[in-house]
Amino acid sequence: MSGVRGYLSAMSFIEKNLTSPGVVVVAGRSIKRYHVRAEGVALEPAVEEAAYACLPQLLADVDETPPAAFTVLHRSSNAAYLNVYSWVWDNVIEYHNVAAGIPFLGCPDEDPTNFVPVRKPWIGCVWELPPLEHERSSWVRHLLKPEIPDLAGYLADLFPAGPIGS
Repeated sequence: MSGVRGYLSAMSFIEKNLTSPGVVVVAGRSIKRYHVRAEGVALEPAVEEAAYACLPQLLADVDETPPAAFTVLHRSSNAAYLNVYSWVWDNVIEYHNVAAGIPFLGCPDEDPTNFVPVRKPWIGCVWELPPLEHERSSWVRHLLKPEIPDLAGYLADLFPAGPIGS
C-alpha cells in the first residue's frame, strides 16, 4: 500500500527542544513566549528579532478578556515559524502565524528572517502543539475556574523547558 501510510513509514521522528524566554508586553497584551528548535539548530538573534517584529499585526484586538497571548517560535533547519495565539471572548483563542524561508508556504525566498503571513489553515506541527494544551489548561486553572481571575498566575505558569514532541 502506498500513499500516506507508505510516506509516514519513511519519516523519522526527532525530539526537539523547547525553552521559554519569558513574558513580554506588546500592543497592550502580555505574551508568554516559547521557542522550539532541533538539536544543533540555533535560533539566531536576527530570526528572533524579525519574528517578534511581526507580533503587533498578529495579535487580536484587545476586548474585555484579560489581555494575554502566547507564541511559539519554531526554528527548523531550513525555516522559521511564529504561531501567535491571543485569548479573546473570555475562552477563545484567535490564531495567526507567519513563516520565513519556506517557499512552499508562500515565502518569497529562503531567508529565515523574511516573515510573511501563512495562508494555510494549519495551527501547528507536532513540536508546536504541546504548549497549546498546556496554555488551555492554564487558562482554565487561573482565569476561568477561580472566583477572581489570576492573570499573574497564568503568566507565571509556563510549559516546562526540555525535549518536546513525543
